[in-house]
Amino acid sequence: MLKNITLSAEEEMITKAREKALRRKTTLNAEFRHWLRDYAGPGRQASEYYDLMGKLSYARPGRKFSRDEMNER
Repeated sequence: MLKNITLSAEEEMITKAREKALRRKTTLNAEFRHWLRDYAGPGRQASEYYDLMGKLSYARPGRKFSRDEMNER
């Protein structure tokens, strides 16, 4: 269930934010909900990292690399 909240900001900032959302083919409300989901979800990035590492756990280098090899670019 969506619940309404009221925010205050300078008119110019709101206008710029709406224009940016329009360029992204979305709305300011949708952008705010996306931001709020990220803000309220602590540890989300860490959780995603560990999920990815779990999916990649099958990958093995087959040998140990030297310090020089690991630092090659």
